[in-house]
Amino acid sequence: MRLTAFTDISLRIVMRLAVAGADELLTTRAVADALAVPYTHAAKAVARLSELGLVEARRGRGGGMQLAARGRAATVGGIVRALEGGDDVVGCEDAVPCPLRAACRLRGALRQAQEAFYATLDGVTVASLVEAPTGPVLLSLTTPGERAAPLAQ
Repeated sequence: MRLTAFTDISLRIVMRLAVAGADELLTTRAVADALAVPYTHAAKAVARLSELGLVEARRGRGGGMQLAARGRAATVGGIVRALEGGDDVVGCEDAVPCPLRAACRLRGALRQAQEAFYATLDGVTVASLVEAPTGPVLLSLTTPGERAAPLAQ
């Protein structure tokens, strides 16, 4: 199974935000630059992560984003399920449906494999992803101008 580029970028953004300080807001531009992803892709990912309640984002001057409490506690399996959707691995019901769909056993086997993939990721938390050595590497990607304003007290 291969994740979409959107899910990959989203997971990297979540990981970068997970190592940010509790009082630190990061801009989408800075995170996109640090992770070497296009700004437009990062902005779409941040919007979706916000919809899911994983990221808190504020627009405008003094704005930025940070990982929400829900994002810190999230499992990678839950995030990937939410971003990838529940579609089948193969297109049995595509515009031109597969002629074998009524009697095919492949679809069930692939669904079972997909669930095993997700079940494995359910045991991985965002917090565990950013333990050493990953966390320090993520922090080293920070550029001097990356940080937005600290949160107001």
